[in-house]
Amino acid sequence: MARIPSYPSDLSDVEWAVVGPLVPAHRPGGRPAAHRRRDILDAIFYIKRGGVSWRMLPIDFPHWKTVYDYFRTWKQDGVFERLGDALRVRVRAVSGGNAVPTAGIVDSRSVKTSQKGGTLATTAAKRSTSENTA
Repeated sequence: MARIPSYPSDLSDVEWAVVGPLVPAHRPGGRPAAHRRRDILDAIFYIKRGGVSWRMLPIDFPHWKTVYDYFRTWKQDGVFERLGDALRVRVRAVSGGNAVPTAGIVDSRSVKTSQKGGTLATTAAKRSTSENTA
């Protein structure tokens, strides 16, 4: 039975049309799937958007253990990375940019120069200056 969307984090039909093909199908063999992939994804978005614990998932979603199992499996398989990559390419194409970024920015605070914070000569000069003033 399909769940009626009622949370701000739920996917709209248009969003699901874009995201749905990127979400893996249920595993073949065994019992048929008890829950729709869209309901599982809506539950994951509810948890992540709301910042609540898995056990606080409302009862109109599938059971929290089921949702967490899908989340863990999809995360290990790289589903969310592929989903983000595909959406980024789509957004860049719609905005008229290249699908793949062609430039990058390096922040000086994120680049390590050395363990001591400078070259050995500079560090030695600092030490000698501080020893002379002490």
